[in-house]
Parts: sequence; C-alpha cells; structure tokens
Amino acid sequence: MNTNVETYTEWRDYYELTKPRVVMLIVFTAIVGMFVSVPGWPGTAAILFGTIGIGLASSSAAVFNHVLDARIDIQMMRTRGRPLPQGKLTERSALMFASSLCVISMIILWFLVNPLTAILTFFSLIGYAVIYTVWLKRATPQNIVIGGAAGAAPPILGWTAVTNEVEAGALLMFLIVFVWTPPHFWALAIARKEEYAKVDIPMLPVTHGEAYTRLNILLYSILLFLVTVLPYLIGMSGLIYLVAAVGLGIYFLYYAIRMYRKPEEDELPMALFKYSISYLGYLFAALLIDHYFIIQLAL
Repeated sequence: MNTNVETYTEWRDYYELTKPRVVMLIVFTAIVGMFVSVPGWPGTAAILFGTIGIGLASSSAAVFNHVLDARIDIQMMRTRGRPLPQGKLTERSALMFASSLCVISMIILWFLVNPLTAILTFFSLIGYAVIYTVWLKRATPQNIVIGGAAGAAPPILGWTAVTNEVEAGALLMFLIVFVWTPPHFWALAIARKEEYAKVDIPMLPVTHGEAYTRLNILLYSILLFLVTVLPYLIGMSGLIYLVAAVGLGIYFLYYAIRMYRKPEEDELPMALFKYSISYLGYLFAALLIDHYFIIQLAL
C-alpha cells in the first residue's frame, strides 16, 4: 500500500514539473491556431497528433526550465515548493524525463504531423528552455520581450500542423501572444520584485524601478489593444471576436491604468497578472467561436 502511495506521489511530482496549467493555455492557443487555419474541419489526425506533440514539447521545455532554475527556485517564496528544490526528485531524473518528452514529441510531430511543425516546435523548445532560461533571463531586463517569441509560437505550430505553411493569420496570432507577454510577466515581476533581486535576475522592476515598469506595462497594454483589433480589420474575424477583444482589452487597460496611476495599491500587479491569463484564454476562445460562426453564415 505504501509503495502505491509513493509511486503516485512521485508521478504527481513529475506532473508538476510540466507546469500543467501553463501548458494547457499554450496548447489551447495551438488548438485555436489549428481550427482557424482552415474554413472547415482541420482533420482528426492533425488535431490529435498535433496537440499531443505540441503539448509534450511544451511540457519538456517546462521540465528543462525547472532543472535549470532549481538553484534559484529554492531562494524564492513563489517557487521554493517545487519538486526539485524540495528534493522530491533528482535533477538527473528530471533531465531524463524532459529528454524523453522531447524525443517523443519530435517523433510524433515529424512522422505523424509534418516536419515543418516538428522543426518549429523544436526551435521554440530550445528558445525557451535554453536561450531564455540559461542566457536571456539573466542577461537583460528585456528578457521577457526577446524571449517572448518562444512562448508566442504555439498558434503558429497549431496552424502549420494543419496547413504545413506559415501564413499571415498564424503570424498575427503569434503577434498577439508576443505583445501580451511583457505586461503579463512584468506585473508578476513587480509583485515579486524583491525575490528577483535576491537571486540577481534582472527583471525590469529590479533594474529600472517600478514606475518605469508600470509605464511600460501601460504602453504594451495599449499596443495589445490595438493588435487584437487587427484580426477584424483584415477580415480574419467578425463582430463576435471584435466585441470580445474590445471588452477584454478595455478591462486589461483598466488594470494597467490603475497600476500606473495608483502605485500604492499593492494588490494590483497580481490582479493584472491573474486577469491576463484569463484574458488570453477568453480572447482565443472568442476567435475560435467567431471563426465557426462566420462559416455557418457562409453556408
């Protein structure tokens, strides 16, 4: 009985290494990319194997991130409870797990989806797990902006899984996630400023101060609002998406403006961070719903 409990606990720790909540959002944006890429059904094989492959690759990147950040995670309140800092798993076992996920995902994507998606997914994985985590994160306060390209790739990966091409619609979805990333992470960076400073991670509020970071969050939020209107302006989506994008964007701006004007309200950064996660999910859900509503009108 104890053996079963220990086995369950160990696998739960492995599961936690994959950052399941983050990966679910990543995979969802990829799935939306699949469905929006074509007017009809994208194909069962592309959806099934594309989702599994992209999900496993994202999980692999998350595990590599845990391994590479284990020594600073133990010093931060937000991350010290993770399996590696707590000694629940060894770095060697985590690396083997991450490598296995990576290899399996590449096999699935290369042979069951298409080589283009496999290649782009691999570069996205390397971009996040190695270039961002090992170098950018510690090299520049613009780490989130530059490294955001890897995190913004899933809609393109979903699109190419179906079409085997990188097209304008995929790039626009990429742009939305790319512009969303800085205000999303900088809000968290403000809330955890002391912890990042303690481990010498040059997040923007650590190197340039909170006032400058709040201004940048506001500017990026304005840019995000404008970018999210583009799918409607180019005919990629209709009124359902436009109404959702405007409504969600106004609320995003409300948080950003309040953060800028009322820095004494300490709860606002985490409030924006949490809302930004729901924001992206709802925005892409609206894009998906609108896409199929337009198709039904055309029939």
